[in-house]
Amino acid sequence: MKKAILAGLFVLLSWVASAQITPYYQWTLLNQKSVDEIIGEASGETAYNHIMEMGGYTRARTSKELTTTLFESQYIMDKLQEYGIKNAKLERFPDTNPGWNGIRGELWETSPRRKKLADYDDMRVMLVSGSEDTDVEAELVWVDNGRASDFEKADVKGKIVVTYGDPGGVAGLVRKYEALGTISMSSPRPLFDPTQMPWTGLWGEPGQKLGFAFMMPPREGYLLRDRLMRNEKIKVHALVKTSKEITDLQVPTCVIPGTDPNAGEVIFSAHLFEGLLKQGGNDDISGCAVILEVARIFNTLFEEGRLPRSARSMRFIFIPEFSGSIPWVQAHKDIMEKTLCNINLDMVGLWLSKSQSFFNLERTTFGNPHYINDVVENYFRYVGETNRTMISIWSGYLNRIVAPSGSDEPFYYNIENHFGGSDHEVFNDWGVGVPGIMMITWPDQYYHTSEDVADKCDPTQLKRVSVITAASAYTIANADAGMAGKISAEVFSNGVRRLGHQSARGLDELSKATAENLPSLYKKVRGYVDGTMLNEIETIESALELAPADAQLKSTIAVQTAQIRKIAEAQLAVIDEEMKKSAINLGIAVISLKPTELEKKAMAIIPVPTSKVRENGYGGYSKLMPQLTREQNNSFYGKISDKTELERLCNGRHNAVEIKHLLETQSSRESDLQTILDYIEILKTAGLVTLSSVKK
Repeated sequence: MKKAILAGLFVLLSWVASAQITPYYQWTLLNQKSVDEIIGEASGETAYNHIMEMGGYTRARTSKELTTTLFESQYIMDKLQEYGIKNAKLERFPDTNPGWNGIRGELWETSPRRKKLADYDDMRVMLVSGSEDTDVEAELVWVDNGRASDFEKADVKGKIVVTYGDPGGVAGLVRKYEALGTISMSSPRPLFDPTQMPWTGLWGEPGQKLGFAFMMPPREGYLLRDRLMRNEKIKVHALVKTSKEITDLQVPTCVIPGTDPNAGEVIFSAHLFEGLLKQGGNDDISGCAVILEVARIFNTLFEEGRLPRSARSMRFIFIPEFSGSIPWVQAHKDIMEKTLCNINLDMVGLWLSKSQSFFNLERTTFGNPHYINDVVENYFRYVGETNRTMISIWSGYLNRIVAPSGSDEPFYYNIENHFGGSDHEVFNDWGVGVPGIMMITWPDQYYHTSEDVADKCDPTQLKRVSVITAASAYTIANADAGMAGKISAEVFSNGVRRLGHQSARGLDELSKATAENLPSLYKKVRGYVDGTMLNEIETIESALELAPADAQLKSTIAVQTAQIRKIAEAQLAVIDEEMKKSAINLGIAVISLKPTELEKKAMAIIPVPTSKVRENGYGGYSKLMPQLTREQNNSFYGKISDKTELERLCNGRHNAVEIKHLLETQSSRESDLQTILDYIEILKTAGLVTLSSVKK
């Protein structure tokens, strides 16, 4: 039996390996005609122009704008109307916290000469957010990196400090040593771009005096530093005027309706605002520009009959990051119940080679297994492999996708494990349960700085992202049983590769074992394969939601999942053999897989979520959790690699040992089994899970 399994594994892996060296054959889930229509309609220039209009430079916001409709909100609404999308609307959510806004900020050298050093009207980032009104003339003093020792040896009382340090980071010392304010030349990449200034701020307790701070680009700041280090006496006049405004959270939205209102939805998201001051060309007006372009693409192709209208609807939301996506999701629990998945675009427009960047797909975690990952990966791979020259294909690009005014370079892409930090995390929340992926360009050499403006973006990149986004969504939105089968086959094939990766990872770790750690390491690396197998099976099975009543699809998926199990068994057999070899070489006994008493207990515990998990939407379940002591919190954070992921893995399909495997497969940190059981008990006490010994 083992020989048969190993033989089958060899044949299958040989097929997968061959697939990776057939550059002349690249495929998409959609037929070529549909893909060509999407490529032809997608306009990188149109998306780039949206960025130019909304993020060509950082604008000042007037009190009238802040208390009515924000510029970007109105721009999106006007474009949706222009494109003939009839159901567009601007949703508003209250925000009772007054926001800081700059009105005037000038910094003049008055002695030994008169010279302007910084002006809010020149660049908004020069006046640091949170600065208070001031009109003061004072001497400058150099405090180096702004550490306590730097302040202690400098006479700063009644003066304005000049520093490499971040204004927010030195604010406490400025107050403690009674300085008046700060001039900072802090920059994340002063050698890459000496004019780059970061978006930063001053924060403190309510009622605490914050003072003021100005930013200077390193190129100019270093000149000021050098003068001070030569003991030159410099006086400046700082003039600051600000206001506090209450602005509601604005979410332009629209729907491209499908033909079947009961078939569910796909939701696109991108954040139009990240606060009201920082207006990033790439972060994230580029994401909004792309989903606006995707809405136009679908409306045009459907209205002109060039693509059949999808069965499922596609919804677009342009949101304030987190602060807007959270109330929007909370307000639309009915939509969440019928949403298949979320496609989130955050920072997608960079000219890749100029920023030494890749275009990355950030997958869902194992706690939200879903075919969306492999659907999007299919189009990443297609665009990437058909838009580069290969020596084995002398003719060059197989399907060149280039914007008229954009770059003509390869598509540098990468498929990564899950990373949070954007609005897809709201959808992925245990209380919401909508699988969400993110697309992002990284690294971004202009991230959160004054130089994140439209000229860093590339029309070709924007066209390619629009194609990937539209094709991925249409594949799902219009999927019938036949397409669901193609999707599950794609997941299966990629799953074999992912299983192979975890097997290779485990074998490498095992090869470095010592006599002391071999027993625990052996079980851990077996867990990599076991955890991956469980995830791949659940991901394949997720395609059933596209055609739940189709008998042929059920049969196909049953065969695929059975074969995934067999492949995993074969890989585990290889790991077992490696363990035996290691044990002999280390002079210790062969390790037994007999479970410990704790493992036996954990195998019999399967946490099943209750209705309370989603009863109150995003994050609502956390309000039911008991207050934990500091010691408990420290234990959970120190001994569980990802507490949030553990919660998502409590889905009735995993026992506690499998949850440990699923956590450790995704992390470099180990998770303690007893601590996992302790946390599951807390979830049980909160009424969020019941305990079963039978899997769903």
